[in-house]
Amino acid sequence: MSQTTEPDKHGRRTVARHGALTSPHPISQILKILGIVVAVALVSGAGVAAYAAIDITSNFTKDAVALEGQESVPPDIGAIEGGVNLFLAGTDACEPAYAQYFGDRCTGKDAEGELNDVNMLVHISDNPRRVTVISFPRDLMIPIPSCTKEDGSTSPAMSKQMLNSAYTYGGLGCVVKTVSQLTGLDIQYAAKITWGGVIEVTNAIGGVEVCLANGIKDPYTGIDWPAGMRNIEGIDALQFLRTRHGVGNGGDLGRISNQQQYMSRLARKLVSEEVLSNPATLYKLATTAVDNITPSQSLTNPLTLVQIALAVKNVPFDEIVFVQYPVNDDPQDTNRVVPNKSAADALWAALAANQPIQLTGDVSQGGGVVVVEPTPGATDAATPAPEASATTSPDGSTPAPTESAVELPSAIAGQTAAQETCSNGNVKNR
Repeated sequence: MSQTTEPDKHGRRTVARHGALTSPHPISQILKILGIVVAVALVSGAGVAAYAAIDITSNFTKDAVALEGQESVPPDIGAIEGGVNLFLAGTDACEPAYAQYFGDRCTGKDAEGELNDVNMLVHISDNPRRVTVISFPRDLMIPIPSCTKEDGSTSPAMSKQMLNSAYTYGGLGCVVKTVSQLTGLDIQYAAKITWGGVIEVTNAIGGVEVCLANGIKDPYTGIDWPAGMRNIEGIDALQFLRTRHGVGNGGDLGRISNQQQYMSRLARKLVSEEVLSNPATLYKLATTAVDNITPSQSLTNPLTLVQIALAVKNVPFDEIVFVQYPVNDDPQDTNRVVPNKSAADALWAALAANQPIQLTGDVSQGGGVVVVEPTPGATDAATPAPEASATTSPDGSTPAPTESAVELPSAIAGQTAAQETCSNGNVKNR
C-alpha cells in the first residue's frame, strides 16, 4: 500500500513509511558491484568462494578495456595509497534480449549506436578519506579529443559535441579521456554497464525500494505510479532511472538527482543482511554483475578492488557527497548545457586540497527530488532504529573531527549520503 506525503513544521515534505532507514553508504553501490568477487570470498562458504575466485574473475577480465596512456596500478596490501578516481558509464546498447522495451530507439536508424547516457566520476581523496561522486549531464556540450578506437584507428578531435556521444567515437576509453580533459583529473579506473545490465543486476537482488514524494506519470517510459514507497526491479527499475518527463522540470538535470536517489537505496540493499548474509543471493549478484559489467584493465585485479574498498570503508556519511557538475544553458541551443567553469573550478580546488565540502545549492538543479524525513511514529517494530548518525562511519566508528568545510558555489546542486531524498513526481496528491 502506498503512503501519503505531508509537510512538516519546517516546510519540508515528509513521507510515511513502514520503518526507519539506516544511514546510507552510496559508494558501496559501485564498490560492491565491481568488487563483488571479494564480497563473495568474505561472506560465502569456502566452496562458493573458491569457485567464484576462479570462474568469475576470469570472465570479468576477458573484455577489459585499456585506457589511453595509463599503465596498470600495481596492487598492494592495505588501502590504496593517494587519491583515486573511478569513472562509471551507463550506456544505451540495444541488446537483442531487451530491445523490445525501447521502441524507436532500438528499431530506427540509430539502433546500432551506443551512447554513454549516464556518466559518474567517483573521487576518493587521500587521507583523510572523503568520497565525492560527480554526475555529468548527457547533453553537456564540450570538446571531445581524438580517441583510439578498438580497431586501432583514431577519431578526429571535435571542439563541441554532446558528452553522451563520446562512447560512439571511441568506446569507454574515449569517454574517460573526454571527462579527464574536462576535469583535469587523472582517471585510473573505469567501468560501463548497459541498460540490460541494470535490469539483470536489479533482478538479482530482488528489486530496490524507492520513494516517490508525488506520483509519476510518464508516457515515454510507461510509468504511472502513485506516491509512496515502491519496490522496483527489472524493466521497472530501468524505466525509473530513464524517466525525466515524470520528475522535476522534465529535464536531464532532474533525472540525475532521481538516479542518485536510486543509487543510495540500492546501496542500502547491497549492504543489508538480505544480500550480504545470503550466499545464494550474493553469488547470483556476483555472476550477474560480471556478465553485465565491462571494466578497464586497471580494475580487473581483485586485490585492487580490496584496496579501494579499504580506502572508503570508514568514510563518514556526511563526507560522502553526490554533486551535479555545474552547468549553464547553451546560448546556441536552449536544449543543451555548457560547463559553468567558475563553479567547477571551485569544486576541483576543494578536491585537490582535500577539504570537506559544504553544499549551499539546491538538492537538485532540475527539481527531480526533495529532501524528506520519516513521519513521526511511522516505524516498524521489525525494523531496528538506525544506530549510525550522519557522522558515523559504515563500521560504526566515529572519526575524529576534521577541518572546517569549504562552501561550494550555489550553482552546484547535490546531497550528502546522510540525507534522504524522494522523487519529486509530476502528479500531486496521488
